[in-house]
Amino acid sequence: MGLFDLSGKVAIVTGSTRGIGLAIARAFRNQGAGVVISSENAGDSAQVGRDLDTLAIPADVADDAQLVALVQRTINHFGRLDILVCNAGITGRPGPFATIDMDDYDRVMAVNLRSQIRLCNLALPQIASVGGGAAILVSSLSGLRGNGAINAYALAKAGVAQLARNLAVEWGPRNVRVNALSPGFIRTELSMPLLADAGFMARRMQMTPLRRPGEVDEVAGAAIFLASPAGAFVTGHNLVVDGGTLVTDGG
Repeated sequence: MGLFDLSGKVAIVTGSTRGIGLAIARAFRNQGAGVVISSENAGDSAQVGRDLDTLAIPADVADDAQLVALVQRTINHFGRLDILVCNAGITGRPGPFATIDMDDYDRVMAVNLRSQIRLCNLALPQIASVGGGAAILVSSLSGLRGNGAINAYALAKAGVAQLARNLAVEWGPRNVRVNALSPGFIRTELSMPLLADAGFMARRMQMTPLRRPGEVDEVAGAAIFLASPAGAFVTGHNLVVDGGTLVTDGG
């Protein structure tokens, strides 16, 4: 098996009908993995499943029963689970914490953090039962920097990175590696309004040493590393894919 080969492995990727999640699912398929496509939209999930010639299981990650069904149906179909990618998330309403809507806060935390705890608790024992594997919890650069407008989302994503560290300690003895993946500013459908904002782009690119937004395939490449034999001795890490934004002095 090559360093980045995923042949014979089975992966669940949540939020995998568009953007970063879709790119990860496609990249895993290209490396030989069986992939379960999942989002809360059944039609979108089915279409991507057909496009990638793989199984689609729609699930609202905020619904515990649907998470149970997601893992169980995966095992029923493939007979195993080796890789989990918790990518599903929502941004919530922007603004300072002083004006936060607590109902919105609860929803953001449920989708972005609580769901990852629940899904890991369901999936990691299955991964351990086949001799080990990997979980990738998608965090964000926003969980590593202060921001005046990204409130509950940033807080949840910081929690995701800590969750990865804790689970790495818990599950390492059973050969299950758990890492966080923190994208920076990536070119997706959701970021298109910002990409079209010349003032924003000038400021943001000044803060990014590589002077460009990232591409979804570049995040997917990092996910392949974390899931594959190439990353076999990496666990509890938060891999930042941001063109250098985190470390820059803005010069």
